[in-house]
Amino acid sequence: MRRRGRLLKKAAIAVFWLALWQLLAALVNNKVLIVGPYETLLALIAMLPTAAFWRAVLNSLLRITAGFCIGGLLGVLLAFCACFSPLLREVFSPFVSAMKAVPVASFVILVLIWAGSAMLSLFVTTVVVLPILYINTLEGLLATDRKLLELAAVYHMPFPARLRGIYLPQLRPHLVGAAQLACGMAWKSGVAAEVIGQPLASLGNELYRAKIYLETDRILAVTAVTVFLSWLLERLLGLALRGGKRREEGKK
Repeated sequence: MRRRGRLLKKAAIAVFWLALWQLLAALVNNKVLIVGPYETLLALIAMLPTAAFWRAVLNSLLRITAGFCIGGLLGVLLAFCACFSPLLREVFSPFVSAMKAVPVASFVILVLIWAGSAMLSLFVTTVVVLPILYINTLEGLLATDRKLLELAAVYHMPFPARLRGIYLPQLRPHLVGAAQLACGMAWKSGVAAEVIGQPLASLGNELYRAKIYLETDRILAVTAVTVFLSWLLERLLGLALRGGKRREEGKK
């Protein structure tokens, strides 16, 4: 019963925002500036049977997901190195700060000069995700209970057991929050890079072509697909991390 109530509440909120969107479109009454949810849905339905649309979805999905995984793994590994070596922490600090501050557009232009547009979204996504995972993982590691670590040292606990029993339980909340934030940022930056670099058969290219022909309904439809893919990967990531926590608790 409680679950049904939550679903009804979410449905009501969704209906509210869709109605507000439709009202705004009706008030503006200009399909170049904005279209309503119905026209957006029609544009999406028109794109679904086309092979070009699915190629764009698949290419962007593979590149952005790969960039997210590479950036996430590098961020976590560098954070572990920085945790156990204050010298490396100081060495990595300006590099991570620069990666946070450099505009996506600047990096897109550099990658276009160095490597072309084919893997542009992969490189950009990696650069955006890496500092997010690095900073949050390092904060989680440095916040680990020192008393537990001292106890583990007294009993000569091997590092794999220390990792499973001490670090991961305290690190998981930091990783979950960072991974969910990084997932959204990965899609935003990845598709933005595709709009600038124009790799063929990509969601960014679809957006750019729709912009050229002033197809606002198509722009919103592709945007909706991008938001859905970001939400889906974020949910799958959350389920995987929570599933790992339940498996650990089941072993205890």
